[in-house]
Amino acid sequence: MKKYATFIILTTISFNIMAQQKIVQTAGRTQLGEFAPEFAHLNDDILFGEVWSRNDLLSLRDRSLVTITSLISQGITDNSLKYHLQSAKNNGITRTEAAEIITHIAFYAGWPKAWAAFNLAKEVWNEDVKGEDAKAAFQREMIFPVGEPNTAYAKYFKGNSYLAQISDSQIPFFNVTFEPGCRNNWHTHHATKGGGQMLVGVAGRGWYQEEGKPVQEIFPGTVIHIPANVKHWHGAAKDSWFAHLAFEIPGENTSNEWQEAVSDEEYNKIK
Repeated sequence: MKKYATFIILTTISFNIMAQQKIVQTAGRTQLGEFAPEFAHLNDDILFGEVWSRNDLLSLRDRSLVTITSLISQGITDNSLKYHLQSAKNNGITRTEAAEIITHIAFYAGWPKAWAAFNLAKEVWNEDVKGEDAKAAFQREMIFPVGEPNTAYAKYFKGNSYLAQISDSQIPFFNVTFEPGCRNNWHTHHATKGGGQMLVGVAGRGWYQEEGKPVQEIFPGTVIHIPANVKHWHGAAKDSWFAHLAFEIPGENTSNEWQEAVSDEEYNKIK
């Protein structure tokens, strides 16, 4: 198994990576490369490759919000708007938020423009009505943000999870959100002295288990102390969204080792 640096260090790095994500666009060259190569270059390399890639200064979510607002306000409701609505969805804007955004725009840009935008938005968000509404409703249950998709660690999770850094000074810690049924792999926080992790339930209902011990239920306010060098996993219950704060405990020679996934068979035995 590969060994990784401590969760806090790695997650901080992952946030920097996500915050400065390089956007790769090829639509310009694919559709106009032979006819208008300079326009294709400006579209793919400058607009997306440089401007959209400055997401350390303005997040992809906020750039999507600005872009769809601008397009709808100009009455541009063709495939370009549909593309940017899809991007907005991919960048974390939920169906509920999209409906509210377009409703707000209607009062400033005009009712017909909003109607046209809604027709496209319904197509984009139609498949995820239940899931996105549930996520938006869960966000309203807690004071901490759901955060961004946890793409950097997705291979160590079964299902979708989200990560939001709450503090980056003194004691850095994160809010980790799991969709129903989502859980992380078995893993171990190694340390020769000190170390380990602490979880604090924020919203919903989840599970925690140490190797060889019964599963523990986590509710808002539940505190889980995880000693160093103990193999464990944690995640959401099958029928509930779940969020917890994650605190890395300082120690010496700390590292995090990701191990095998929690199988469906063992997870589904939990009552």
